[in-house]
Amino acid sequence: MTTSLPLVFDEPRRAKKPPRHLADLSGEERRAAVTALGEPAFRAKQLSNHYFSRLVSDPAEMTDLPAASRDKLVAELMPPLLTKVRDLECDNGQTRKSLWKLLDGSLVESVLMRYTDRTTMCVSSQAGCGMACPFCATGQAGLTRNMTTAEIVEQVVDGARALSRGEIAGGPGRVNNIVFMGMGEPMANYKAVIGAVRRFTDPSPEGLGISARGITVSTVGLVPRINQLAGEGIPVTLALSLHAPDDELRDELVPINNRWKVDEVLDAAWGYAQQTKRRVSIEYAMIRDINDHAWRADLLAEKLAARGDWGWVHVNLIPLNPTPGSKWTASDPADEREFVRRLQAGGIPTTVRDTRGQEIDGACGQLAAANS
Repeated sequence: MTTSLPLVFDEPRRAKKPPRHLADLSGEERRAAVTALGEPAFRAKQLSNHYFSRLVSDPAEMTDLPAASRDKLVAELMPPLLTKVRDLECDNGQTRKSLWKLLDGSLVESVLMRYTDRTTMCVSSQAGCGMACPFCATGQAGLTRNMTTAEIVEQVVDGARALSRGEIAGGPGRVNNIVFMGMGEPMANYKAVIGAVRRFTDPSPEGLGISARGITVSTVGLVPRINQLAGEGIPVTLALSLHAPDDELRDELVPINNRWKVDEVLDAAWGYAQQTKRRVSIEYAMIRDINDHAWRADLLAEKLAARGDWGWVHVNLIPLNPTPGSKWTASDPADEREFVRRLQAGGIPTTVRDTRGQEIDGACGQLAAANS
């Protein structure tokens, strides 16, 4: 298979950068921005409290700010970045997929999933994706551009608002988990993604105050960025989208494997686990007659067990959510069960992901593709 790969660390071309937003800035940068607008520095904390704690952006609700300053501060530091195109719901209203239009017309998606013990938000980090994985709807679309930190954060703030207002089935609640598993390759937009992680984990009112242990950053295997993330001092969960244990097949399924091979990627993941003491999740889409062979389960178990025996890793098998017209489809349930059995027999903790949202174009990129 011949696939043209981008220079994954390059910033994709875009016509105009989105305007600056409060969520793009650190606390110090917010204070500087506020004083540059002729306001006292403490207004930055007030604005942060409204955005991250009270979850409001309407100047009329910011009654602790001088009436003469509200509109200016909001216009300069809380400009609208995302426009809701549509929401689709399933699971009795506990799963909501949102399609967003960015200021340049690009489409991205986020998903809110409410469970009995937590609420998870799946967010996009890029409009499209340049990794070209052939079974992924987003990969088929190609990369449009990187998203900014604030554009990423806004997806979660919208979900947090909906939960706080009781708009999601189950009554008022809050976001507990965030997974960077929507559109895009997070590690190819590293600076903005780390900025968003910091906004999510910064204590209120500087950020949303979500535990780093409740945040998962996924990657198809950009080894230098995995190593960089290990040194950030933020103990997020690393999810490695592996999808094949052998280079021959992974070169086809995950074309970036032509740059960093399976063993290199697994070594980086093992290093991340060693440095952070956080268990790595291996994501593995189960594709019928492609990567679901029993011998591949044995090989995967062997490779993972060879790198450590202290429970450094967990395999998350994902029944493929096929895209319209695709030749790729989910594995036969019997083959899936055998794959699980062989991994567990090899000492590897393994689960099968709860698949939600198939009836609402649940696979990342499907809803955007249907509306483009």
